[in-house]
Amino acid sequence: MSTPATLTGFAAALALTFGGAWALGSSTGPVAPAAAHGAEHATDPTKEDPMATDTLPAGLAASRAGYTLELGDDALDAGTRELAFTVHDATGAPVTSFDVEHEKRLHLIVVRRDQTGFQHVHPVMDEHGTWRSAIDLTPGSWRVFADFTPTGGPALTLGTDLAVPGTTTPPAPSAPTRTAQVDDGFEVTVTGDLRGGEDSTLRLQVSRDGRPVTDLEPYLGAYGHLVALREGDLAYLHVHPNGAPGDGRTTAGPAVNFTAEVPTAGRYHLYLDFKQGGVVRTAHLVLDAAPAPAGSTPSRTPTGGHGH
Repeated sequence: MSTPATLTGFAAALALTFGGAWALGSSTGPVAPAAAHGAEHATDPTKEDPMATDTLPAGLAASRAGYTLELGDDALDAGTRELAFTVHDATGAPVTSFDVEHEKRLHLIVVRRDQTGFQHVHPVMDEHGTWRSAIDLTPGSWRVFADFTPTGGPALTLGTDLAVPGTTTPPAPSAPTRTAQVDDGFEVTVTGDLRGGEDSTLRLQVSRDGRPVTDLEPYLGAYGHLVALREGDLAYLHVHPNGAPGDGRTTAGPAVNFTAEVPTAGRYHLYLDFKQGGVVRTAHLVLDAAPAPAGSTPSRTPTGGHGH
């Protein structure tokens, strides 16, 4: 897509969401099992009042535009587990028809609220509309994002919580990180700055053992995919790079360029997926966004949290 992605929301809604998410995300000690399946719908207004989600950034609500994300279980034990879920329409019926976006009908992002775990997987749907995927879980509070476009409907990213019982250890406080070490000698470095209310160009350079990587392989139709999560509330942004393999102007590395717009100051965790040698790897970087310029008017958040 050519339109820069935007994470927006009115201050009151964000303050409420941020406070609850931060309290959950920064808690330590034993994590209890979730409440009985479905019980949360009685207390979470974003799951029963569609108007409550209108001003929220993507991924902060389980229901939006008449569609609802529902997990088969709100709690799973630590280890490699099968996560099952459905997307329901406004009538409560499971949705079974989805558009293909970047070679998949649905992208599933699973991340610990303290940002110490991240997975981008592509589940398989059965004939009844239930999606399933194996995921690796450690004790803690996790956020599950389903990123999809129902046929005939809008692009959406819905999010809901998953509890993994057990004792957790608080991670060290995050800090801006422009260079990430990845498995097998890979390193990713980001240049460029985020600034609220403005298009920001980020250039991510991939190297291996100190040498530029120039043979990146297409993955889901691009040389890289970037997910940005705002620290605290985990507002979601999925950004695809400028250019595409085979367009005659985009090289296979070492740089992958992205353009994104964020409206607020804050800390953002960036997860870059890239493929080389038949293996998909993920780099985790952290950037702080400067305040929006005085007098600027951020654009409204797209419900899907997508953009270039």
